[in-house]
Amino acid sequence: MQEKKYLKWYNMVGYGSGDIAGNVVYAFLSSFVMIYLTNTVGLNAGVVGALIAASKFFDGVTDVFFGAMIDKTKSRLGKARPWMLFAYIGCAITLAAIFMIPVNMGKTAQYAWFFVAYTMLNAVFYTANNIAYSALTALVTKNSKERVQMGSFRFIFAFATSLLIQSITVKAVSTFGGGASGWRTVAIIYAVIGLIVNTISVFSVKELKEEELQEETANITIAQKEKYGLIQAAKLLISNKFYLMICGVYILQQVYTAMINMGLYYMTYVLKNENLFGVFSWAVNIPLIFALVLTPTLVARWNGMYKLNLRGYMLGTFGRAMVILAGYLGNVPMMLLFTGIAALGQGPWQGDMNAVIASCSEYTYLTKNKRVDGAMYSCTSLGVKLGGGLGTAIAGWMLAASGFDGMAAVQPESCIRMLHFMYLWLPMLISIVITIVLSKMNVEDANKKLMQQSK
Repeated sequence: MQEKKYLKWYNMVGYGSGDIAGNVVYAFLSSFVMIYLTNTVGLNAGVVGALIAASKFFDGVTDVFFGAMIDKTKSRLGKARPWMLFAYIGCAITLAAIFMIPVNMGKTAQYAWFFVAYTMLNAVFYTANNIAYSALTALVTKNSKERVQMGSFRFIFAFATSLLIQSITVKAVSTFGGGASGWRTVAIIYAVIGLIVNTISVFSVKELKEEELQEETANITIAQKEKYGLIQAAKLLISNKFYLMICGVYILQQVYTAMINMGLYYMTYVLKNENLFGVFSWAVNIPLIFALVLTPTLVARWNGMYKLNLRGYMLGTFGRAMVILAGYLGNVPMMLLFTGIAALGQGPWQGDMNAVIASCSEYTYLTKNKRVDGAMYSCTSLGVKLGGGLGTAIAGWMLAASGFDGMAAVQPESCIRMLHFMYLWLPMLISIVITIVLSKMNVEDANKKLMQQSK
């Protein structure tokens, strides 16, 4: 029996464009905040890392909190869209604030400015916006193929935006005068663009009514409607082993991305050409986009997402291993080739991840008889914030431990060795761990078995 269709192609494109807004924040922040703070503001990489890590304590409960709030929301716009719409205003303001630290302030005041702006962005505004955006996958359609397509469109826009930001930002900062004023101008431009695109994305889809969302197969009872609090929501999530796996993979994935983004340091001080960072961003993002285009077809051909994700990451791990070899040989074209192969293998998981989370939410419904769609998608925000934040913090600590000095033109040999470890070895090791976790994440099969048992 063919699944009912809920969306037109333009709904999916409109939804996907929302990740332009998301990556105006995330890609810009994760790729450039550390080098802005160390090489322009003159802050210590180790102290910045400690502040980012401390900020994560404030993030601890906000993911589940906002997820639960979305589940309880009732409005003309639905559950998730109001949060997505209004939270981005705060995202735009705090993103600009991070790159507007006055250079004539004392160091303590500069650290405090960064900490407050960074914490407000991540713990409050980005959390609410990103969880709401991700939850829409389960709230606007019940068609599994459409959910995969939504994820593919979403991450095509995400990686295209990352590619553009990573390619043009260094030159754009220079064009607008360089230094602190250049970073400030670019940040404001990105924030305004994000605000406009996010608003368009919000109004490109419409959430299904609660009654329709709760209609499952005839042999499965209607979800219980009693309200649940924050603690119960957290318990429901923790009791779902697939949620924990997805959280783990998402966090590792963001740490991986943070290390890849440290490539700007690697290109500047190891390869002696900072402009190569933009070239490597093409080698990462173009194969990812290509893989995302193919993902819906491959999911259909392999009758699900499990085999595709696992085999893809096996290819990705091989690619990163070969990047290590090419790096030590000093062969840049070879590094670019295998960087692309690794990205190609990692692409399918990016495209169907939201659909996997939706299946994970169905698993909670089938086992606990409760719908927690908003709370379930907290893993996306948790992964981005905790993984990306810790990745950037760890990078800062490693740079500080290696003797890095952002004001120096030449770095010590200890720093060069550390950059090799950060950019070459760590991504490969993380990829291995993700592959192992994905081998256990067959939530689709678990749901099928549960539904058969209920008949």
